[in-house]
Amino acid sequence: MISKADLREKLDLPIFETTSKTESFQNETLRPVLKLQNEIYLMLFKDYALGKISDFDTLKKEKKILFIDQSLQKDHALRNIFIGMTIGMLIKEEVAIYLSDSKSFNKRLIAMLTERIKSQLDTL
Repeated sequence: MISKADLREKLDLPIFETTSKTESFQNETLRPVLKLQNEIYLMLFKDYALGKISDFDTLKKEKKILFIDQSLQKDHALRNIFIGMTIGMLIKEEVAIYLSDSKSFNKRLIAMLTERIKSQLDTL
């Protein structure tokens, strides 16, 4: 049977002796999940943005970036949806690691997701 981990692309990121366990989990688990779920994150964010600002598509790039930053920092419901989507793609062992420092992982996850969405403004 295929596991959720098998669905993820293996990213070729360098691993150094000084790489912490938190960074390793981020790079080996969270980043591949974000890449796998990218299209869904974008769809959900676009729907969210249009629900909040009906003319989101006509905003200038700077305003869109500001909206993305503010939304992912301040809207806890939105944050929780994205965090839940990500956790849902983890296997049991990864969930245990995530739970060991969920606050730190959530912060990293939202920061990576924010940058991912901002870097793909043209597809929103």
